[in-house]
Amino acid sequence: MRKLAIIIFIVALSVGAFAQKTTPKKAEKPMKCAVTGETLDMAKAIKNHMFTDYKGRRYFFCCDGCPQSFKKNPAKYVKDATSIPTPKPAKK
Repeated sequence: MRKLAIIIFIVALSVGAFAQKTTPKKAEKPMKCAVTGETLDMAKAIKNHMFTDYKGRRYFFCCDGCPQSFKKNPAKYVKDATSIPTPKPAKK
């Protein structure tokens, strides 16, 4: 009986370990500057207020010149840009 319990335990561990290795992780799309397409650090962009909201989406930028370019002609950039939904304001 004890041998059977040990075998079941080992099989359960093996199955669990195998499932962890073969389960694909959710691939997140890297955030890119809406103007240049350069990959950027979204936390840093938020901290430095390097973003703008347009038609319910938030677009991020890599440098000071990009927001002005985007605002002049947003339709030119939104097609290929990565973005997130515009966050809702915090309730007071």
